[in-house]
Amino acid sequence: MKEFEIAVPVGHEPTAKQIASYAGGLEPVLVKRSLDARKEPLWRYRYEAYSAGEYEPYKLPEYQDVGSKPAVIVVGAGPAGMFAALKLLTLGLKPIVLERGKDVHERKFDMAALSRTGEVNPDSNYCYGEGGAGAFSDGKLYTRSSKRGDNREVLYQLVQFGASREILYDAHPHIGSDKLPIVMENIRNCVLKHGGEYHFGARVTAVGGKPGDFTVATAEGVEYKGIAVILATGHSARDIYEMLQRGGGALEAKGFALGVRVEHPQEKINYAQYHGKWRQGMPAAEYSFVEQQDGRGVFSFCMCPGGILVPSSTEPGTVVLNGMSNSSRNGRFANSGVVVQIEPEDVPGTDPFRLMDFQHSVEAAMFRYCDAVRHGGAELEAIAARAGLRPSRVVVPSNPAAAPAQRLEDFIAGSLSKSLPETTYHPGIVSAPLHKLLPAHVADRLRKVFPRVRINNYCVPGSGLVLGVESRTSSPVRIPRDPETLQYSSVPGIWPAGEGAGYSGGIVSSAIDGIRCAAAIAEAFRF
Repeated sequence: MKEFEIAVPVGHEPTAKQIASYAGGLEPVLVKRSLDARKEPLWRYRYEAYSAGEYEPYKLPEYQDVGSKPAVIVVGAGPAGMFAALKLLTLGLKPIVLERGKDVHERKFDMAALSRTGEVNPDSNYCYGEGGAGAFSDGKLYTRSSKRGDNREVLYQLVQFGASREILYDAHPHIGSDKLPIVMENIRNCVLKHGGEYHFGARVTAVGGKPGDFTVATAEGVEYKGIAVILATGHSARDIYEMLQRGGGALEAKGFALGVRVEHPQEKINYAQYHGKWRQGMPAAEYSFVEQQDGRGVFSFCMCPGGILVPSSTEPGTVVLNGMSNSSRNGRFANSGVVVQIEPEDVPGTDPFRLMDFQHSVEAAMFRYCDAVRHGGAELEAIAARAGLRPSRVVVPSNPAAAPAQRLEDFIAGSLSKSLPETTYHPGIVSAPLHKLLPAHVADRLRKVFPRVRINNYCVPGSGLVLGVESRTSSPVRIPRDPETLQYSSVPGIWPAGEGAGYSGGIVSSAIDGIRCAAAIAEAFRF
């Protein structure tokens, strides 16, 4: 096998003649495409070339008919749950998927209501429902690590269920929030076709039993039985953690990250990243950065080129933001989370929920400020006095999901913005002292790092908008499990999986973790 690379201008692809010339009679296989914008923007295509019969293409797993086979209860239909269910099909076990939210198409109506009126459905929103939080945040698939499993098992199946083949070789693959719903639906239909089950509106309230004989009950009074349980509930399901704790199960506080969403006109990011050479037809530019400040990481997170900002609260009385992009990434604005690492020692105490409580307190503070501005009165005066500011007198949105916002240069300077630029955040924005509303150790680190971001004109006046709060980066709670068997350390027969368990971050790593748990169950029960 030999490797070679072909560089072509953006908007072009290597010709068959070029590829054949470099391959020298061997069989070429495209393994990576990356964008090089250091000088004149180029696509770099990297190939591996094999002798006849040497290349072994990846073989997709074969799904079995499992309608009459032993059942495994899978709690949650996000990436970990979905790919655990698919893996169970290949192992001859029947997945019964219980999802508290709605199917990927129906949940869109609840998300639309949240943007339009601020009404939060606590069981169907941007975090809960088929596909999980990743279904409507661009579908980024950046994990390339193979330490815990073969990511090809995830990527090739996603292509099989409707994703573009480009995700197999792009350096920064994504599916797009417009295309993910059909992929999720196709996965569900595959599970159903082979004898598995999917149940929506099935919020789990109790899990009991022993290996080989578990009963899972839902809020609707329905019980499901299986030989084992996979808990793949996502990073925001506090009620599941509380259920485990009530039963005497162990939990641990886990570090996460919290900060803001930063929005810029996409043309400014394009100009900066392409050094002024962006032209029509080039991909919308991305960015990422990682800095250290006062002993904690400060980094960009979930960057959405050509995207929009969306409300991601899972309960009333809070404001949480996220970003999403469609597959074309052709919107006028770019947004990214910029967050500070929060470690357990940053929040005093021993309660395993203390970081989740801290997370909630910041989300609630964002809501209280906007609500106080909306209604005026003594509470607003008190908040303004604590911030050393005069209360905002601007007209504010009536939507309870309206978010506090500040021009980036004002956030750095510590001054209230007199006016706010256009934003994609549909519920509306309120001029707010985010440098005061955020915890001091978060705001101070952000204010020190922003001027150091090595992206031209990132902080130039009039360019960026900061909105609060980006807080659902990962779970602030971990469900401890045995490192060998992957079973819950407190209850054998339960397998915590994915982001909600505290063992992954993002679609691909969560899917891999779900696959590992399914395989561990088959090994434990000798299937």
